Amino acid sequence: MTTPVDGERRHLLNLAYRLLGSLAEAEDAVQETYVRWYALSPARRDAISSPGAWLTTVAGRICLDVLGSARARRERYVGEWLPEPVPDQADSVADRITLDESVTMAFLVTLEAMTPAQRVALVLHDVFGYAFTEVAAITGRTPAACRELASSARRRVRAARPATTATGHAEVIRDFKQAWEAGDIDALVALLDPAATLTADGGGVVRAALTPIEGGEPVARYVAALAAGGLTLVERAVNGLPGLLLQRGDDLAAVYAFDVADGRITRIWAMRNPEKLRPWTTSR
Repeated sequence: MTTPVDGERRHLLNLAYRLLGSLAEAEDAVQETYVRWYALSPARRDAISSPGAWLTTVAGRICLDVLGSARARRERYVGEWLPEPVPDQADSVADRITLDESVTMAFLVTLEAMTPAQRVALVLHDVFGYAFTEVAAITGRTPAACRELASSARRRVRAARPATTATGHAEVIRDFKQAWEAGDIDALVALLDPAATLTADGGGVVRAALTPIEGGEPVARYVAALAAGGLTLVERAVNGLPGLLLQRGDDLAAVYAFDVADGRITRIWAMRNPEKLRPWTTSR
């Protein structure tokens, strides 16, 4: 039987995904939140005036703990760690994630460079509109400290210049796809910012560049070499913005997300780790 608190599940998943950058970890955090809720006695649950606020507070604290331990795990990660991309098909397992500018790959990557407390303060206040008194209850800090955390996080966001809107983005990605399929390195270079970077995440499970590839021409030559391996490119939205799927036969080889500025691609994120491609393979 569905209860009123079950209606909070989508909100909690959206919050946890933005905080953790991983759909799998977000699902685990939400599940743990409900485990703690149902572990309360009926009398204690009845005494909670706002179950939704209680669930959000607990989920936020769980995510904060996960972020703290994730730093150590990611230091042992093979190669670069990237947030887990999500598709936007209505029938996918990720259909519960609301796609907006707060889930673009550029924004999530920017969040990764923040401290756990900065990330929680920014997401809770700026994205979900929680007051700093509520953020303080989750982080265990004062409202003033949370305000400063969010302010410093905002400065990081501005400095990183996260992804632009989809306007003009799709045309650039389509042109890039055509140049890639044609193996036209000159056309690829023309579509890439001279300082463009490509970051791949193979997780040590599949082959991928262990460090970012820097410079428009090196990136162009790298992707052109991949096309020679018999890959098929498919246009699909990735975290709400136009991206590309790389398929080898019927198998998904990678999901590519892009950052575009002034008509040129500035950053490319290539997800190759099959564990992070689960939402894509189960929705196809």
